[in-house]
Amino acid sequence: MIATLCTSHVASAQQATITAPETCTINVKDSVSRSTFDASLPTIGVLLFDSVLMTEVTAPIDVFSKPDKNGKTLFNVVTVARALQPVSMESGLRVVPDYSFDDCPELNVLVVSSSYEMESVVASAEIVDFVRSKGKTTDFMVSNCAGAHLIGAAGVADGRKIVTYIGGGNLLQDTYPKLAVQDDSRVSFVKDGKMISSNGNLASYISALELLQEMTSRQHRNFVESHLYLDRLKNYNR
Repeated sequence: MIATLCTSHVASAQQATITAPETCTINVKDSVSRSTFDASLPTIGVLLFDSVLMTEVTAPIDVFSKPDKNGKTLFNVVTVARALQPVSMESGLRVVPDYSFDDCPELNVLVVSSSYEMESVVASAEIVDFVRSKGKTTDFMVSNCAGAHLIGAAGVADGRKIVTYIGGGNLLQDTYPKLAVQDDSRVSFVKDGKMISSNGNLASYISALELLQEMTSRQHRNFVESHLYLDRLKNYNR
């Protein structure tokens, strides 16, 4: 299957205009995650959509893609979007999803991140339906930041505790009264059954690491944290 990206970029430097090619062809079979997919391993799916917040996507990928201390891969980590077309994150970084909604493999975990334009994301029936369908079959659902609004719209965490971005709890509770929204001024991470949530941004590492420990061990979490240099970040002094 081939996905075609159409772009038109014009840059000006010292009165000179450079025009990039208007089209390029991407073979989705070049996806490393597709070519190395191991059906015997648990699969972590990270949902992509336009203007998704970059850190909330990269944090779970960063955490779950690390092998164990013996170099053994423990998870398939894949990205999923509505179509096999490049997705622009809020930072401007453009990525090509590994799978579309139509050919997504069976997932053990779905990570739902957020956008500064969450209203348009929640308004997409396709995206909400995808989250709803995976909520019925996955072992865990993870929401970061305003991704909790997608969780609420899909109805996959009704009656469960959940947290959203700092300052966003009242809106989330008013919009989805069936959720048990926690105090985001004090809570960075919540686990209630299969539902896991965080404030987002760098707190997305908390939800990813907590789930990693749940699915592996404290020892493997420590090993991954050592490769992330989290101790340097915690002990950093300006």
